[in-house]
Amino acid sequence: MSEIGAISLRLSLLIALAGFVAAIYAGISKRAVWTQVSERSVYVVFFGVTSAIAALFVSFAQFDYQLAYVASHSARSMPLQYRLAALWGGQAGSLLLWCWMLTAYGAAAVWFHRGRVRTLMPWVVAVLFANTLFFLVLLVGVTDPFEKLPPGHVASDGSGLNPLLQHPVMMIHPLMLYTGMVGFVVPFAFALAALITGDLSATWFRTTRRWTLFPWLFLSIGILLGGRWAYEVLGWGGYWAWDPVENASFMPWLPATAYLHSVMIQEKRDMLKTWNLLLIGLTYTLCLFGTFLTRSGVVQSVHAFAQTPLFTSVFLGYVLVTAFVFLAAVLWRREGIRSENQLESLVSREASFLLNNWVFIAILMVVFWGTMFPVFSEAITGNRIAVGPVFFNTMNGPLALLLLFLTGVGPLIAWRRASVANLRRQFVWPSVAFGVSLAVLAVTLGRDLSFYAIVAWSLAAFVIGTVLQEYIRAVRARTRKGEEGVFGALGSLLRKNQQRYGGYIVHLGVVFVLIGTTGSVLNEERLENVRPGDSFALEPYRFEYRTALANQAQHYGGARARLALYRGDEGLVTMVPEKRMYWLEQQPASIPSVYSTLREDVYVILTAIENDGSATFKVYRNPLVNWIWIGGVVFVLGTIAVMWPHPERR
Repeated sequence: MSEIGAISLRLSLLIALAGFVAAIYAGISKRAVWTQVSERSVYVVFFGVTSAIAALFVSFAQFDYQLAYVASHSARSMPLQYRLAALWGGQAGSLLLWCWMLTAYGAAAVWFHRGRVRTLMPWVVAVLFANTLFFLVLLVGVTDPFEKLPPGHVASDGSGLNPLLQHPVMMIHPLMLYTGMVGFVVPFAFALAALITGDLSATWFRTTRRWTLFPWLFLSIGILLGGRWAYEVLGWGGYWAWDPVENASFMPWLPATAYLHSVMIQEKRDMLKTWNLLLIGLTYTLCLFGTFLTRSGVVQSVHAFAQTPLFTSVFLGYVLVTAFVFLAAVLWRREGIRSENQLESLVSREASFLLNNWVFIAILMVVFWGTMFPVFSEAITGNRIAVGPVFFNTMNGPLALLLLFLTGVGPLIAWRRASVANLRRQFVWPSVAFGVSLAVLAVTLGRDLSFYAIVAWSLAAFVIGTVLQEYIRAVRARTRKGEEGVFGALGSLLRKNQQRYGGYIVHLGVVFVLIGTTGSVLNEERLENVRPGDSFALEPYRFEYRTALANQAQHYGGARARLALYRGDEGLVTMVPEKRMYWLEQQPASIPSVYSTLREDVYVILTAIENDGSATFKVYRNPLVNWIWIGGVVFVLGTIAVMWPHPERR
């Protein structure tokens, strides 16, 4: 089976090269028949890479330890689902997954636009093939997933997969991230095709609206699932640590979100043409850069792949060439993409959107600088100096507050120029929500909360007030006609103007996430060593250590402790944290036990069991953390509402 995979990859490389040449010729000659040839080549390459990835899945399923990649990332003791998920647990397999998704997006783009945008399609196909060729060359020439071990080195069992990756979330978290990051290649290809052809009308961004929303949705889900995995598996009580690999997925999300806002200005006012092109180019370049960071070993991370000098040089060159080509194309067409309309007033919706864009870019610069600081410091001083979460939180905290404020302000201001009457009418109730929240929080929790938390939650009330006001007014306007009830009017709003009202739901999701993350200012933790029968407290909870039992499984051993959790005299639950040692990988792991409510989580880690029978526990009280996951669900529902096909535009 592995031979089929290896041959499929090599044939795909040849056909992709031929398809790339055909697409370039079709774009220059404008001959439709060559466009069709290049488009059909996309389907063939998709079939070839699909065959290759299927072959690697089968190799994992059938314990084909002749393959170095399978032997290095799986073991017979692993359940089937984790053996299959091991395909993206290492460098070669994850690159094959990236390449397969790239060809899948290419085939889908060609299929959906087979009768449309014919001027752009040859160049779209050429850009897609250029990217596909790079990954195929990597897979065939640099990091081959079908490389075989010498006969004398083939073992009866593999080395296994990092135990931390053997978790249900890790089976889907990378898939979500890849679906997001790879998907931005389609709007990137259309944007570059528009620059090459000179067709700089609204066609490219209207064609790619859903092609942008779709990967943005999946990238968002991937980031949230990554936080959930860190919370449940890493055993440090948190969900985000500004780890370089976390930042690698967050960086492209920022300009993509800015683009989704600023492209509305181009639709409404025909402004920011150059800016929108730069944002979509920056988004895809950062997707590639994030992939480079994860796989090159340039930065240290708990989930980065190993470094190889050839791979690092080749991949970095690809990222730089991609950025240079796109930027050169923008400069080449700078006259054609100059906007005729200008900003008329600073008190306008487009001004608030533009400021929103600058805040996103400012956050991006902070994250980029903090992520790359160890590399910069080593290059200048010879010492690798890392910046921690304090740097990121201190720099991004005020920017996040400003962004939250703009999230509430944007929908309240009119396009072009807001009048005094407009501002008075729109801001009253959201401002009341802000003021009341500020006063209540300051009076009731002022001693326990920081200024930042009080302002953040008050601004959250301001945004929620804005969203409710927009919905209430729109529903009233529809129900006054007497043709619809309240729920019917809500449905009509989401069905007929889903971009606006679905967008408000997305904003609510973001607000819930920020409420949850701000709750971390109230986090508490305690480290206790206790004997069986002893108790300790983390107010308002009391923990009673009952006992610990050995926990032996096929591929790991360890202990499982039992603690009774009380709130006052009320027994709540028995918590069972675990401490494991994975034999094959010689890696310890702590499995936390979590008692979860809407108000807060009680999070317990078993850190050690001593010879005298005592056990050491690390206990966290994490207020509001569940609002992060609730916000994520609301965010996804809102994005689906935005993407839902408009009944009059199908």
